[in-house]
Amino acid sequence: MEINNSHADDAEQQQKQPLLLPQKLTDPSVEMSSLHMALNQTFQCAADLANLLPTGTVMAFRLLSPVFANGGDCDSAYRAMTATLVALCGLSCFLVSFTDSFHDKDGKVHYGFATLKGLWVIDGYISGPNPPVPDAEKYRLRMMDFVHALMSLLVFGAVALFDHNTVACLYPVPSPGAGEVLAVLPVGIGVVCSSFFLAFPTTRHGIGFPLSPK
Repeated sequence: MEINNSHADDAEQQQKQPLLLPQKLTDPSVEMSSLHMALNQTFQCAADLANLLPTGTVMAFRLLSPVFANGGDCDSAYRAMTATLVALCGLSCFLVSFTDSFHDKDGKVHYGFATLKGLWVIDGYISGPNPPVPDAEKYRLRMMDFVHALMSLLVFGAVALFDHNTVACLYPVPSPGAGEVLAVLPVGIGVVCSSFFLAFPTTRHGIGFPLSPK
């Protein structure tokens, strides 16, 4: 009886032994919290980058990418539509970087494209015999506008790389090396472009950006 009791005690001790392992190895809530933290950090990075882009373009991309990419499960048609969506949104971010806004004498906001001579107003604003745009000189096209447009295009590319549906559709089976690049590249682009925008902020208040001060 004592031998049987000893075996029973050993079996019971072996059943209890997994409970003695550290919580981080046995508690799934800890692993889930780490996953949630990683996802939250990824979405936060994407949101911070999106603040440097026109809101309309970013909103359209986020709404349409799950549909165009079919949730990441793409055939050739879905892949073509996703590539077209990324290209059009990227082109929009590039072109919108050359837009600006101003207030007329009545306080209404008008938008236009920067040109070498000033601002070409796109809503037909006319102010009688006065110049159509006040202080037209400050709205002239400059080399820095092209640099900001290129940076905006790169930032949108980083936002697109943060989108799981888009990456899964356009690059469904990346190699281990390519996977590491896809994971690190958006963060690198974000750091470089954010630092550039902080050091050389744009003075444009174009379409999709905050309005120019009165």
